[in-house]
Amino acid sequence: MTTIKVKDKDFEMSIDASAIDAAVQKMAVEINRDYEGKNPLFLAILNGSFVFAADLIRKIIIPCQISFVKLSSYSGTASTENIKELIGLNEDIKGRHLIVVEDIVDTGLTLDKFLQDLEKFEPASVKLACFTFKKAAFQKSFRIDYLGITIPNDFVVGYGLDYDGYGRNLPDIYKIVSS
Repeated sequence: MTTIKVKDKDFEMSIDASAIDAAVQKMAVEINRDYEGKNPLFLAILNGSFVFAADLIRKIIIPCQISFVKLSSYSGTASTENIKELIGLNEDIKGRHLIVVEDIVDTGLTLDKFLQDLEKFEPASVKLACFTFKKAAFQKSFRIDYLGITIPNDFVVGYGLDYDGYGRNLPDIYKIVSS
């Protein structure tokens, strides 16, 4: 099995680039079908979703726009429920069909708060496109409308996912090797 080192940790191959591409293509087909004639606004959550968002948007054939928001709920290495919006919305989203683009949902705490906050702007609809989902870690009940791949509750890197900022550039997804 292919293993790599990112900083001080070893990771092994979990999802290869061809499986990633197939999952993104499947999601794009569903979105193109569901949003025909609707001109959605994709809201990609930085930093992690930038790779997935770029791949997804290139497969979208309907008229659409994309914008980026950056959220943070971490203090050191621990997640908190206090969300700091670092880069906000520049577009008027009232009456718009929104598709939030996220690289990974684990506990769902940060995303749940963000989705609730979006409703204050009165969009026509809000849907979620998430590439990876850790069902075992999920603590909320919001719906993932377009899902790429469900993964175990392992620490993963690659395809935009990182370990202290490293590993985002890897074309495959790797999971941490247990010691």
